[in-house]
Formats: sequence, structure tokens, C-alpha cells
Amino acid sequence: MLDLELLRSFVSVVDAGGFTRAGERVHRTQSTVSQQIKRLEDDLGQPLLNRNGKDVTPTEAGERLLSYARRLLSLAEEARDVVARPESEGAIKLGIPEDFAAYRLAKLLATFSRSRPGLRLDVRADQSTYLRRDIERGELDLALLKRDAGEKGAIAVWPEQVHWVTSKTHPVDIDAGSVPLIGFPAGCLYRSRAIHALESAGRSWHMAYTSSGLAGIQAAVAAGLGLSILSDIAIQAGHRVLTAKDGFASIDKTELALVASPDASPATLRLADRLAEFCDSVDAKAA
Repeated sequence: MLDLELLRSFVSVVDAGGFTRAGERVHRTQSTVSQQIKRLEDDLGQPLLNRNGKDVTPTEAGERLLSYARRLLSLAEEARDVVARPESEGAIKLGIPEDFAAYRLAKLLATFSRSRPGLRLDVRADQSTYLRRDIERGELDLALLKRDAGEKGAIAVWPEQVHWVTSKTHPVDIDAGSVPLIGFPAGCLYRSRAIHALESAGRSWHMAYTSSGLAGIQAAVAAGLGLSILSDIAIQAGHRVLTAKDGFASIDKTELALVASPDASPATLRLADRLAEFCDSVDAKAA
């Protein structure tokens, strides 16, 4: 019989891409996590991880085990919740940025909601400026939000790589006067970053397309309506990244932060753990 704690450590190491960060996620020391992986490998009689310095990737056997491990852990979590939860667990008000892995994140939230039918999940996608304001006001219990890198106060943070992008098939003529910008409405961190970068470089600009939804921004860039700033996970096949060689310097660093209210409920903290695991997975794949 497979030990669930060993499987949890194995999944955390794969998602985090290393033992140190995995240890933080499962609240174990690096050496303890390493010993747990060794026990699991001994139990199964096969190496599960390739260790190359600080980089850790699953072996072929590890990749086969990974999906089963996730399913077993999910079922165990669901069984524990069904037995332990009261008839009504109240509500969790969650804020998320619209441009962060929306489809996959929605699937995670749906799975979490189904596992806790006594809990009402109230999710709002909005600009990080408003998410930060509302969690400070106590109007949200939990939020994933974009912010300047290095700020204090969060359960966990993940650095973001953001880039200038234009259309691959209809690139904007960046030397033809005012730079046409595509972005979210005023208040968006990326929009502020773009304007600041252009003005610091002495370039004139104008808003060519404003959308409150990521899909609209992605489509406008691909069509050649202007330039925008997008994170790694939001860049599509129809986009081309602009670099310093094109006259566009790198953007000041930003990060994705998971922030909870001071009086977060146990159910809220449980959801925070699931979101942190999800973000670890997305961050590892982006790297």
C-alpha cells in the first residue's frame, strides 16, 4: 500500500522543481523530503526523480506515477473532508486576476467546491488594484494578485516574467511616431508599467485598445492593433516578444502573491494550500 505522505512529498517535489521549496510546501525539512522520496523509490523498486544539481525532474516511472499520486491524494482529501465537515461551512470570497491561467484555475476551484458541498465559493476576477483594496477592507477572504516584486505580507509569492509583445504576422511599426498600447483599464499594474517604460524612454504613446478581459487583449495584439505587456503564460502563438534589440528594455519585476485576510477560516486556508500547489505547478512549468 502506498503511503500518502510519501506521495504528497513526491508531488510537491515535482511541482516545485526541487527539494527545498517542496519541503516548505509540506512543512518538512529538505533532508526529510529527500528521505521520503528515497523510501518511496525503495517501495516501488524504481528511481522516480532525475537529480541534476538543484534541478529535479521525474523519470519515466515518476511521470507514470505522478497522475496516480495526484488522484490518490485528491480522493483522500475528499474522503477526509466529507467525514469531517459540518453541514454548512459558510462562504469563501476569493479574488483572482483575470489573466492568470483562467481555465485551469477554474477547474481547480470547481473540484474544490464539489469536494465541499457545504461551502459556498464566491469568486471574482478583477484587477489586482481592486483585489488588494478589497482584501484590506475585509471584503475578500483570499486573493491571488499581481504586485511589485519584493513587497511584504503574503502566504506565498511567485516571480513573474513579463514581456513586451506585438503581432507575429502584423507587427506594429514601432518607429512610426506614437506607440499604440493595448491593455486593461486604468489601474492595471501592467498598463502602468508600460506607460512608465515608454515615458522613461522618451517615447510618445496612446491607448489603442482597452479591454477588461485577457482574451480581448490577446486577440488585439495578435491582430496588430498595438503593443502590450503580457506574462509568460499569457503569450500566444500569434504574438512575438520584443526585446532590447527592438528598442524595448525589460520591464520592472512583478510577482503573483497569495494573500489571506487576518481572520481566515480553516476552509479558506485549505483553499490557500490548493492554490499554492497550483501556482507552484504553473511556476515550475513556466520555468
